[in-house]
Amino acid sequence: MATFQLCFVILYFVILSILSIYGVHRFIMATLYRIYRKKRPEPDKLFEELPQVTIQLPMFNEKYVIERLIDAVCQIRYPREKLQIQVLDDSTDETQEIAQNAVNAKAAEGYDIVYIHRENRSGYKAGALEHGLETAKGEFVAVFDADFIPQPDFLEKTIHYFTDEKVGMVQERWEHINREYSTLTKVQSILLDGHFVIEHTARNRSGRFFNFNGTAGIWRKSTIADAGGWQHDTITEDLDLSYRAQSKGWHFIYLNEATTPAEVPVEMIAFKTQQHRWAKGSIQVAQKILPGLLKSRLPLKVKAEAWMHLTSNISYILMVILSLMMPLTVEFRVHNSWMTSLWVDALMFICATISVAMFYLLAQKEARKQTLGRRLLYLPIVMCLGIGLSINNCRAVLEALCHYKTGFVRTPKYGVTKAGESFKNVKYGFKLNWQPWVETAIGIYFVFGIIHAYLIGAYASVPFLCLFCAGYLYVGLGTFLGRTGLFARTKSIDQVA
Repeated sequence: MATFQLCFVILYFVILSILSIYGVHRFIMATLYRIYRKKRPEPDKLFEELPQVTIQLPMFNEKYVIERLIDAVCQIRYPREKLQIQVLDDSTDETQEIAQNAVNAKAAEGYDIVYIHRENRSGYKAGALEHGLETAKGEFVAVFDADFIPQPDFLEKTIHYFTDEKVGMVQERWEHINREYSTLTKVQSILLDGHFVIEHTARNRSGRFFNFNGTAGIWRKSTIADAGGWQHDTITEDLDLSYRAQSKGWHFIYLNEATTPAEVPVEMIAFKTQQHRWAKGSIQVAQKILPGLLKSRLPLKVKAEAWMHLTSNISYILMVILSLMMPLTVEFRVHNSWMTSLWVDALMFICATISVAMFYLLAQKEARKQTLGRRLLYLPIVMCLGIGLSINNCRAVLEALCHYKTGFVRTPKYGVTKAGESFKNVKYGFKLNWQPWVETAIGIYFVFGIIHAYLIGAYASVPFLCLFCAGYLYVGLGTFLGRTGLFARTKSIDQVA
């Protein structure tokens, strides 16, 4: 038994060490950002004659936000004779009528806008984009998801970078119009700020690969074709195409100082669905892209960052295993007089958690300096939410590794932007599965672990047990609470998009 316990604790430290590496990677990203943040990209020159641009608006069942998007796109400042707008609507509900009416109204005002509806939704979003390219007039193609609100100066800020014939894509930073709606939206916004403010800037300006995020960006149409086109063998077609295009030698530009506002999910189950898609898709792309990329002649820094970027979600499998092991390792160490190892345990946790906390703190300092003090209060919740997502994202990673195919499950948006606005009666919803039961059960498991650790005097482990406990209970109970109350279930409809 003593040998088993020793091996158990050793395995625990091995897992914690691997997780620490991914935590330290955040510190490296923050360091690269600080080194390169002033290296802002500038166009080589301006177009003497503006080129033709097509704007694609892919959507599926987005009745609450589609009119807002079409209105915003038509306000983009660009010569009308040079701008084509494609509404790529795969909807199966009344969104079809709403979108068609909005298109007809804008066409009557003189806009070159067309409504394209597919009965066969092959390839989901990637299929819709590829289908639209067949009739796209533009040499350049911008993409906006239904919940985004492009600013009037979007093309003014992006198009001139393409005077460099090596530039294949320009991406703007996401902003969040419903950031202040709830604690969940505030925490999500902090998470996304870390990705967009720090990671994207650090990767792009230091000569590493970064990815188009599926929206709020503009492509050279020939780049899409040269890289093999939109493909739908993964559920993150944007990440897949980005790596294929950059591997072919195309340059990408990231504009951290230019933003496009959008909504973040306002309910926990929608947020988890979005995270599941992103986590699963990244592993699918890793399986597809990494073998060839690692054998290529690309610089070592590009290969190393691609590995960390595309495999980072594997850490969720380790996080679930670590979660189940934590209370038991405390018990084993106390009974075997290994209590001093708890301080090593604490040191490793601090190395991982402090680097992550610094990463998000820097993002808020750079993007939201005026409200930095208020944002600091949400950092513990950011850490908890990341832990609580472990079951959800672990399932996504395992599905990808086992080649379990699922459709593109889109995250519906409700046009909810201000605190106090209700979304209880919206049409779109999700059916609860087994995950929140497991998440809540693990949270309760940690409650007993905290009590036991305190009673046996393992005080060094209590703060970390509390962090994990709060994370799992926040995500599990937050899913159950839903829209209308404890254990409420939302109406289930077809959410595959």
